[in-house]
Amino acid sequence: MTVTAISPEAFRAMMLPVCAAIDGHAVDDALGKHLNGLFPGDGTDVRAIEAACHQAIAVGWMCAQGEEGRRFGRIVEPAPDTFDLSVDVVELTDVIGPHHRHPNGEICLVMPVTPTATFDGKGRGWCIYGPNSGHRPTVRDGQALVLYLLPGGAIEFTGR
Repeated sequence: MTVTAISPEAFRAMMLPVCAAIDGHAVDDALGKHLNGLFPGDGTDVRAIEAACHQAIAVGWMCAQGEEGRRFGRIVEPAPDTFDLSVDVVELTDVIGPHHRHPNGEICLVMPVTPTATFDGKGRGWCIYGPNSGHRPTVRDGQALVLYLLPGGAIEFTGR
């Protein structure tokens, strides 16, 4: 079976409407509600993003770093057309990742691969971590893809 994958450029273009929807909003719970309304976790747009992620992972250009159970990679660098947001994708399976903080916040789209999988206790859809927050990204009960957008691309691994 041959897998036809979306190109990095086409994936970037797919993310531009999401980036535009974030522009001008504070990185807080209200943004999560806004995104869950515009791009619901079980909606057509998110399902297309999820399918594109699976295709890109299968051909090797997405989540190309790391090891089994914790693969990751930056897909889009912050730029004017992304409203200064970076886009990263991680593929996590029953793991507690390294502690990091989000100087400008983190906007996460949780896409469970295993239907019961959760990311930091949250299922399918958007979750928001405000500026100066931090956590150990944790996936339980299976595998999940997490796409996250970082204002200014800012993330600090703390080593804790």
